[in-house]
Amino acid sequence: MVILFGYKTDHVIHFKLEYAFFPKAVYCSVFLGVSGFVRKKLQAGMDKESKKKKKSKKSRMKEEERPSEDCSASCSNKSKSEAKQEATEEDDAAAAAAAAGDDDDDPKLSLISWNVDGLDAEKQVQRAKSFCSSIREFCPDVVFLQELVLAYVTLLKKQLEHTYTFIQGAEKEYFTGMMLKKSRIKLLDSEIIKYPLTHMMRNLLVAQVTFRGQKLCLMTSHLESCKENANERMRQMRMVMRKMKDAPDDVTVLFGGDTNLRDDEVAKVGVPSSVFDVWERLEQPEDCRYTWDTKNNNNRRLHFYCRFRFDRIYLRPATRDGVPHLEPDQMALLGQERLQCGCFTSDHWGIYCTFSAA
Repeated sequence: MVILFGYKTDHVIHFKLEYAFFPKAVYCSVFLGVSGFVRKKLQAGMDKESKKKKKSKKSRMKEEERPSEDCSASCSNKSKSEAKQEATEEDDAAAAAAAAGDDDDDPKLSLISWNVDGLDAEKQVQRAKSFCSSIREFCPDVVFLQELVLAYVTLLKKQLEHTYTFIQGAEKEYFTGMMLKKSRIKLLDSEIIKYPLTHMMRNLLVAQVTFRGQKLCLMTSHLESCKENANERMRQMRMVMRKMKDAPDDVTVLFGGDTNLRDDEVAKVGVPSSVFDVWERLEQPEDCRYTWDTKNNNNRRLHFYCRFRFDRIYLRPATRDGVPHLEPDQMALLGQERLQCGCFTSDHWGIYCTFSAA
C-alpha cells in the first residue's frame, strides 16, 4: 500500500510517499488520498506563498534573465554528464545486440521466467538495470515477465530493444510480458486470453513463434494471488493446462510464470499426462526449489519466513513424427546476489532453463 503524507517546513510544502507492506498480501492498485482538512491547510500555505511570490516577481525575473556563471557551469556539466551516461547505455545496448547474434547457431533453446516486481518503486531503476545485466549475461531466446509496469518497460526497452521484440499483456496498471530474441525467434501471432472471474486483472499471454523452423506456442501468466484466492487460481490453472493439452501435435508448448500455486493446489487441478513440470523432470534440484523465499530475500521486509515454489515452467513437447522433441537440460535461479543499493533484483528469484531436441 502507498500512503501520501503532506507537510510544510520553512514555507515549503512537501509530499512524501511511504510504502507499507503487509504479510501475504498483494496490492493491485495504489490509492493516494489527502483528507479535506489537510487539503485546506496545504491550500492556505500555497496562498500565502503566492502573495510573497507576487511581491518579488520583478527581482526574480531579473535573476532568471542573468543566471550566474556557477549556475551555468553546473547546468552545463550536468547536461554533459547525462548525455555521456545515455551514450554509454546506448553503446552497451548496441554491443549486446551484436554479441547476441553470435549464438545464432546454438541448437539449444534458452528461457528465463521472472516476476520483476515492477509494482515496487523502491530502487526500481537499479533493480531494472540489474535485470538487464542478467539478460545480457545469459542471452535467453525467450523471456517471460510478470508484474511489469510502464515505467519498468520503458527502462527495459531503452536497454534491450535492439535485441528483443517486446509483447505486453496490457497497457496500464500492471501486466505480464514477453521478450523474444529477434535473431532467433520469429513472432507469428499473439493473443491475450482473459480470465473471466479474476479480481486482479490477470490474463494469459500467448505467442505463436518459430525457433529454427520449429513451431512453438509460448505462454505466460501471473495467476491470482493470496491464499484465500485458491479457487480462482486453480480455475485459471485449469485453463492453462487445457490450452497446453489442446495445442496441435506438431507444436511445442512452453508455459512459464508466477503461478502462486501451492503443491496441494496443483494436485487438485491435475497436470495432463502430455504436460510436465520442468523442475520435476530435472529430478527436483534442491537449489531451485524456492522461487519466493523471504528467508533469503528481504525485499518485502516481512517479519516471518515464507518459502514457496510460486514460479513454475511447464512443457508439452510436440508428439508428431519427424518434429523435434524438446527436453530440458538444466535449471538455475537468478537474482540471488544483493545489489549495491541494498535490494535484490526482485522479491522473486528468476528461473533460467535450457532445452535441447531429443
